[in-house]
Amino acid sequence: MADTPYALDTPDALDTPDALDTPDTPAIGAVRAAGVPHEIVRTERAGSAEESAAMQGIELGALLRTIVVRRGDDDYVFVLVPAGRRFDWPKLRAHLGVRRLTLPDADEAREATGYERYTITPFGSSRAWPVILDASAIEFERVSVGGGGFGVNVHLAPVDLAGHFAADVVDVSMVDAPA
Repeated sequence: MADTPYALDTPDALDTPDALDTPDTPAIGAVRAAGVPHEIVRTERAGSAEESAAMQGIELGALLRTIVVRRGDDDYVFVLVPAGRRFDWPKLRAHLGVRRLTLPDADEAREATGYERYTITPFGSSRAWPVILDASAIEFERVSVGGGGFGVNVHLAPVDLAGHFAADVVDVSMVDAPA
């Protein structure tokens, strides 16, 4: 596969020969059914956020990571944070009005969402958990959120993403410290 992504922006696109490598994930079905303007972009599996953004031809900050956070027993939220940033636990706890939040392990995250780690997305999740979109994502014309499989990405306007999920758009992140 070439380093440049190819787009699949119509339901019929999966019938094209170039699209045979793209899985028809629950996320792809959900975004199409939602009628939200979008583009499906397929790349090779990336080894890092920087590599994924480069393969998709987008800025690092336009790549949203979906993190599932546990509020309590069988109670989760999706937190969408741009790459290059990390969510700030105190800001997130204050926004949710709770004193304790935790990250589920890989098995629990899969049970809660239907997706394995690094493919988690609110689109097509096995349960419709609340979505929190970090406010810094709104500055981009288009963002990329996972499409439910490795190398499968959904590009769309952040306002459409927030509107579709009735997401809370709030500042819950900070810039990642250099490693």
